Amino acid sequence: MTGRSVGELVRDMACEILIVDDEPNIVLSLEFLMKKEGYGFRTARDGVAALNALGEKIPDLILLDVMMPGKDGFEVLREVRTRSAWKNIPVLMLTAKGRDVEREKGLSLGADAYVTKPFSTAELVDKVKTLLAAHAG
Repeated sequence: MTGRSVGELVRDMACEILIVDDEPNIVLSLEFLMKKEGYGFRTARDGVAALNALGEKIPDLILLDVMMPGKDGFEVLREVRTRSAWKNIPVLMLTAKGRDVEREKGLSLGADAYVTKPFSTAELVDKVKTLLAAHAG
């Protein structure tokens, strides 16, 4: 080990995050957080746009809202996990629904982590770093 933190190692890899959420204020907040941490990012405002974005370029991690118009986050996650090119992308689900049943559904469909809105920015950034580090090697 070089003495650098996991966060420093992950940032050095120029990771790209796909932010998928239909709430403009949440998107702005997530963009700010990811930029502050040194990550690149793209955004999609709904599930269909998310799948199109995945077809264009595979990100290092997906921040995926559950409740969206068109295809919801569960439908997007289901498709991500069934496509061989996408199935190993870490997915962090974001939702205003904090009930255990929604959390369990997301995890059972293959989400790597789950954060309830409103979220702690420190907790979210920590989960992003952890997921990226776990999938880096």
